[in-house]
Amino acid sequence: MTEEITMRAVAVDTVPANPQLSDVEAPRPEAGEVLVEVTSASVNGFDLSVAAGHVQGMLEHRFPLVRGKDFAGTVTELGEGVEGFAVGDQVFGVVMKPVLQAGTLAQFVTVPAAHGLARIPAGLSTLDAGALGLAGTAALDSLDAAQVAGGDTVLISGATGGVGALAVQLAAARGATVIATARPGAEADFVTGLTSADVDVDVVDYTGDLGGQVRAIAPDGVDVVLHLAGDGAELAGLLAKGGRIASTRGLTSDAVEIEDVTVYPIMADPTSQILTVLAEQAASGALRVPVTAIYPLEQAHEALAAFGEGSLGKIAVTCS
Repeated sequence: MTEEITMRAVAVDTVPANPQLSDVEAPRPEAGEVLVEVTSASVNGFDLSVAAGHVQGMLEHRFPLVRGKDFAGTVTELGEGVEGFAVGDQVFGVVMKPVLQAGTLAQFVTVPAAHGLARIPAGLSTLDAGALGLAGTAALDSLDAAQVAGGDTVLISGATGGVGALAVQLAAARGATVIATARPGAEADFVTGLTSADVDVDVVDYTGDLGGQVRAIAPDGVDVVLHLAGDGAELAGLLAKGGRIASTRGLTSDAVEIEDVTVYPIMADPTSQILTVLAEQAASGALRVPVTAIYPLEQAHEALAAFGEGSLGKIAVTCS
């Protein structure tokens, strides 16, 4: 009889439920998976949605369900048939499985080797890598879907969050004119500090007359909206003729009663190729992972609470 090995993890036994740090059975890699000792993870909106029970009808849940999607760490074991990775590799990514159970707010996690996994390049810290995967993919997928290019004017609603902060940088790097939503003060300072001094980002206060502020900058409307927060239908009204809106918030064309506007619903797909592209940009300094707070695993419940209150950028959790 094999002795059960346990680990510390932030898990729930039902949903909706508040997360608890507890001892759960440590995972073993199945065929095609690697076992990763997690060094660093981060908090995403998906984590709050799972705990609130909002995705229970979309994905099978198996309990105890460990929270967390992003991770960075070291490969400690290979499942049958795994190629391209070795024990000792420094890796990062996003747990992508059809069943919710494995999570990264834990000491160990099993991850499919073929999807959601990439090596950490030299020059990228495990702390930053552990906060890059899901938010970076959502930002890049949004920009690619809306075909953002040089000369476009892009309104990023939700620019102070992890996805938005990365999208501001990626859009500016493509040569787009960026308009970002943020309240005056710390939020605005955070957003304008994301890019280099020679890149101007226009900040508009979403608590005021958002439409008037945007029209003052782009009288004919913006070319693209990234809908990461706020009222998607209202934001679509700020588009120019032929405009595009990419939404991570479930907006569909049925909700936008405006002709000649294209809606792109976004479901982040962190392929190994996308993760590698993001990691190389971050390692080179071209992209800054906006980690603004770090919590140990023992205080992960505080990290989740801080995220829910609207923290800036990304919140990292150190797991070992």
